Amino acid sequence: MGKYYEDLALGEKYVSSGRTVTEADIVRFAGLSGDYNPLHTDKTFAEQSQFSQRIAHGALTFSIMTGFWDQLGIIRETVVAFYGVDTMRFLRPVLIGTTIHLIVEIVEKRDRGDNGIVTLRNSVVNEKGENVMICDALLLMKKNPS
Repeated sequence: MGKYYEDLALGEKYVSSGRTVTEADIVRFAGLSGDYNPLHTDKTFAEQSQFSQRIAHGALTFSIMTGFWDQLGIIRETVVAFYGVDTMRFLRPVLIGTTIHLIVEIVEKRDRGDNGIVTLRNSVVNEKGENVMICDALLLMKKNPS
C-alpha cells in the first residue's frame, strides 16, 4: 500500500532503480502508440539526424517515469487519478541502451476535501547523472480513512 496524502511530506525525495531502454521497448511503443516517426523507427534516417541514431519517444520516457512511481510503491492503491503535468521538458535524447532512473520530490500539497493534490517534481536521469526529462506532475491522492 502506498502513502496517503497526509503521509507525504514536502521535501521528501525518492530514487528509483534503473532501467535500460531497449530497441524492443521503442518498437513496442511505436506499435502501441502508432507513432512511427523515423527518428524512432528508421535506422538509416536516424543516422542522418542530429542524434546519429534512433532515439526513444519522449512519451515512452514519460511512460517509464510513471512506471517508476508504481515501482517505488509510494502511490500504489492510494492514487485516485493522474491530474496533470506542468513544465515538462525533454533535455537530452534517450538512446537505445541508455539506462535511466527517477528522482522524485514532493514539492506541493493542496487539500481538496475528500482527497488532496500532490505535486511531484520528477527528474529522469541517465547513467551519466544527466537529466533527460523533467516535469512537475500532479496526482489526486486518497486521504487516510482512519
